[in-house]
Amino acid sequence: MLLQRNSSHRGYTPPYAEKLDASSEFQGDLKESFYIGAVGDVDMPNDPNQWPPKERFPSWKNTMKLYHEAALAAAKKILSLIALSLDLEAEFFQNIGAVNCSSEVIRLLHYPGELNESDNGNYGASAHSDYGMITLLVTDGTPGLQICREKDRHPQLWEDVHHVDGTLIVNIGDLLERWTNCAFRSTLHRVVAVGRERYSAAYFLDPRPDLVVQCLESCCCEAYPPRFLPITAGDYLKERLSATYK
Repeated sequence: MLLQRNSSHRGYTPPYAEKLDASSEFQGDLKESFYIGAVGDVDMPNDPNQWPPKERFPSWKNTMKLYHEAALAAAKKILSLIALSLDLEAEFFQNIGAVNCSSEVIRLLHYPGELNESDNGNYGASAHSDYGMITLLVTDGTPGLQICREKDRHPQLWEDVHHVDGTLIVNIGDLLERWTNCAFRSTLHRVVAVGRERYSAAYFLDPRPDLVVQCLESCCCEAYPPRFLPITAGDYLKERLSATYK
């Protein structure tokens, strides 16, 4: 396929190609998706993004560029509020370079309605947490998204996320959990099949790959030491992606 996902994780990913929960008995999750990274102001000769023919989708690239810009602006505001809640300066994450040359990706998602008998019990997206800092999600209002507030408890309790028109769903990612020493927990979530097609768009904001993510001083003390070892954002993302696309 011309626009098949490439080594930069840009382009089309077919159903069953991703397995977000390694313990799943199925080959892969039901969803299909399309990855789009940041879009520059000028055409780049080595742009890793894959674009459909302009004559068929004349506004596609510009629409994605505008969405990236709007989502990044919203994500920066949310990160500023998170920084303030941690007794840090509002621009803390910008000042350490977390959103400079960051890895930002839009993922357009489609979940099938009708299922084959062999897919009974499978998930549109099996249980997982997102890998980076924060995720901004918009949906078409079709149910199916569920979260688990206490992911370390067994058995796990899953709750439906109810749609509210005109709002964004915000997920905390693993790297923000590591930075804050679990003051902010990454959101364990999944998408269950409900017998109806479902569409959504997720915007993932990840730190620049060479940035070292380690416990913030305001989030640890002698009685509450760091829970995670320092790691670069790039190494952590590679580790998680390699497990997803085995």
